Amino acid sequence: MSIEKVREYFKTKGIDGRIQEFEVSSATVALAAKALHCEENRIAKTLSFHVGEKVILVVAAGDAKIDNAKYKAQFGTKAKMLAFDEAEPFIGHAVGGICPFAVNENVEVYLDVSLKRFTTVFPACGSSNSAIELSLEELEEYSGFVNWVDVCKIL
Repeated sequence: MSIEKVREYFKTKGIDGRIQEFEVSSATVALAAKALHCEENRIAKTLSFHVGEKVILVVAAGDAKIDNAKYKAQFGTKAKMLAFDEAEPFIGHAVGGICPFAVNENVEVYLDVSLKRFTTVFPACGSSNSAIELSLEELEEYSGFVNWVDVCKIL
């Protein structure tokens, strides 16, 4: 189970005890916000894309949506999300629990500037009923991000 991969990874960082698990689903932005009793925009959703032969993740605010023109300007190609059944084999996490932690090798993580409005955000932890509250500095550190990008628009 991929939450166990994330838990083991976070254990090496000394933060595994901060993972929150819920009795209810947190698989969507709305469900996660309800489970966490926070605003939807503070949910750090992780979107997965094909860029040529690579797979990338873009972590964005819950109220952000990919802006196709910005995405193409940044990555040189049209945004093409992974299919539902591609997520787990390519990333190491299934849809509903995709997160930027403990991902498969060669998966690049980018953080969208839509997150910079917040002191802390809530990304998933590898399952459809988990999350962790992280500062932006912690998100940078634990995600192993490549760069900050501006590829979204706020809804």
